[in-house]
Amino acid sequence: PGFVSPMRTWLRAALVLGAQLRALWLAAAVEVHTAKEVVAVNGTNQRLKCTFSSSSPVSQQLSVSWNFQPEDLSPFQPRPLGVFYYLKEPYQPPSGRFKDRVTWDGNIERHDVSIMVWNLKPSDNGTFTCQVTNWPDVYGTIGEVRLRVVQKVSFSEIHFLAVAIGSASGLMIIVVITVIICRQHRRKARDRRTEAAEAADSER
Repeated sequence: PGFVSPMRTWLRAALVLGAQLRALWLAAAVEVHTAKEVVAVNGTNQRLKCTFSSSSPVSQQLSVSWNFQPEDLSPFQPRPLGVFYYLKEPYQPPSGRFKDRVTWDGNIERHDVSIMVWNLKPSDNGTFTCQVTNWPDVYGTIGEVRLRVVQKVSFSEIHFLAVAIGSASGLMIIVVITVIICRQHRRKARDRRTEAAEAADSER
């Protein structure tokens, strides 16, 4: 019994210390914020917004890592692709599918670490991750944004849609005008019958 009591006290103290350390870690962690999903048209450019908050002032050692996990992941590419890196200045990928297609579009002073992806392709469908470290805040959340690239609507489809909408609108206008004219004719006929009836009564 004399041994159990100090052991329990030590365990209780260890649990309290662990909770305090976890709270301190959460307070000092970097929080990264991104959109959950972005939809863009094939062949266009898309800004992937990423912002962060940190308990420490922005340091010279602040780094930003953008990576990409394609939807059509092949067994020969188990790791995410490096898309963009920032450390004191932006570094574009020297090779790969995003070479010459990604530019820096952020502002560190405003805690904005966004990038611009140019000339989107269907192969760009996938998940982009944004990770920020700001010494001494080297841990924290990782932002994820799913990009969906959709095909362009062809001119023929747009033309057909415009004609369909225009035809439907024109038909609706014709129906409304016809209903109004019919109601006016009925009202006038009713008025004439009423006047004739009143005239007949007066003659009697």
